[in-house]
Amino acid sequence: MSFLLKYKNINEKRELPNKEYTIKDLLDELGLSAQTIVSKQNGELVIEDTVIEEDDEIQLVQIIYGG
Repeated sequence: MSFLLKYKNINEKRELPNKEYTIKDLLDELGLSAQTIVSKQNGELVIEDTVIEEDDEIQLVQIIYGG
């Protein structure tokens, strides 16, 4: 079971662990903060508690701060 991860220059298939795997788990694994990342699952905005399913496309978008 796998999902597609898109983040900056990453565009790769990743294996899903045998346990329930959430957006938060993915962000933690990548060393990213939910405060600076917007997550999309199959094109829809999702929260970090969302469970990643087989064949999902997960896109992570960096939020830019500044003025």
